[in-house]
Amino acid sequence: MCKLIGIVFAALVLFTQSLRTEGAAAPPKIVIAHAAMNARVAPLWVAQEQGFFAKNGLTANAIFIRQAPILVAALTAGDVQVGYTGATSAMAAVIGGADLKLVATLTNWLNYDLVAAPSVKSAKDLRGKRFGVQSLAGTVWMAGLLGLEHIGLDPRRDNINILVIGDQTVLTQALEAGQIDATVLDGVFSRRLRQKGFTILAELQQAKIPFSGQGVIIKRSYLQEQRETVEAVLKGLLEGIAFSLAPKNKAVVVDTIGRRLKLSDPAAAEEGYQDVIKNTERKPFPGLDGLRNIQRLMKLRNPSAEKVKVEEMIDDRILRRLEESGFIDRLFQTYGVRQ
Repeated sequence: MCKLIGIVFAALVLFTQSLRTEGAAAPPKIVIAHAAMNARVAPLWVAQEQGFFAKNGLTANAIFIRQAPILVAALTAGDVQVGYTGATSAMAAVIGGADLKLVATLTNWLNYDLVAAPSVKSAKDLRGKRFGVQSLAGTVWMAGLLGLEHIGLDPRRDNINILVIGDQTVLTQALEAGQIDATVLDGVFSRRLRQKGFTILAELQQAKIPFSGQGVIIKRSYLQEQRETVEAVLKGLLEGIAFSLAPKNKAVVVDTIGRRLKLSDPAAAEEGYQDVIKNTERKPFPGLDGLRNIQRLMKLRNPSAEKVKVEEMIDDRILRRLEESGFIDRLFQTYGVRQ
């Protein structure tokens, strides 16, 4: 009987240890959500498809959530662990009491084109017209306001009707169908419309307007509790950036953009690739000027935005540690990308 008890006990110990080992070996499962459907998401798509998250010990599922505010709501609720989205929606959530951190920003300049219907030949022709955005207080909305400001227009003063339409694919279709008169689009969409006779009122990239665009947003509590996981996410994404910018990988990246955006024209995917090359930050540190620009315009809709301390929205300590360790430089050297 004593021997039998000893055998059973030993078996239980081994079984428990086995379960613990399996639990420890299981990679963390995370959901990374993006609200935009444009070429700037390519580094995320590449990181997932090329296995860079898995390489860093993660099981990552990149999903598309059509509205940035819905994405941020899922992030604050814990259904999404990482938001790959603009700082505009993140700041709107922070104003409402959410505790979110911006840990990286892949675009620190406004890089949309302000596109209008063929009948709109100048800024003054937009007065009293319809302007399409993806969501109110979202990234495209903010870019639209900054674009209108750049060409000397004010939605209230000039009676410009802001309409919530959808993502850039839907906005392009709405502009072609005459449902709206203008919007802001990435080059992959705007250049195609230019060829069809639509008016490019401004190429905002050339204006060098500070703007915190595509970034990595994390809930503060998750960042505190899962710093190793967040570091693994950033490592995977950084390799996605390096891979995307490497000339030798151009065909793979163009194919990824074309498939993800469902572009039937290879030339359009090529244009999207050029946008990625021109606009993606090699070292994606968040910029304060871009956040301040967002805050300035947000105060027009919500005076409470004044209370936000934008510098406290940034937590780039993990990214800085990766830079100081030489991790980022080694990645770009490995892929043959000039910085």
